[in-house]
Amino acid sequence: MGILETFGFTWGKFTAQVFIILIVYAILKKFAFGPVLAMLEERRRRIADGEANLEKIREQMETAEASVQGMLDKANADADRLITEAKESAESVREQKTQDAIAEAGQIIAKANEAAKLEHEQLMAELKHDFGRLVIDTTGKVTGKILDESDQERINQETAGQVAL
Repeated sequence: MGILETFGFTWGKFTAQVFIILIVYAILKKFAFGPVLAMLEERRRRIADGEANLEKIREQMETAEASVQGMLDKANADADRLITEAKESAESVREQKTQDAIAEAGQIIAKANEAAKLEHEQLMAELKHDFGRLVIDTTGKVTGKILDESDQERINQETAGQVAL
């Protein structure tokens, strides 16, 4: 007996087991390993697609952030420009209003001076008239004579010529 027979080895049983193992392997390959490997390949492909999409989304986010930052920078620049323009416009309007007020004040002062001058002239005319009347009354009382119209006119003219206030 040989060593193979001692351990219970027979070529028929060995061939049958090899044949069964090959059949089980073929069945497993077709119905178990194939679908499992296909499913694993599908998952690997989906993971790769997900990573690619994630990278695209990341790039789009960076582009969007850059775009938003650009818009914010432009909006800030526009706001600064508008504020500067508003300040300049306000300064211009203030300067114009100041000039208008100065001109109007000058006109008011000129009118007030003119009105004061006219009032002064009127007062001087009244003063001359009153002074002439007083001179006539005083002359009439001093001389004791009643002055007629021509005497009064002559004294008024002489008095007005001498009184130059």
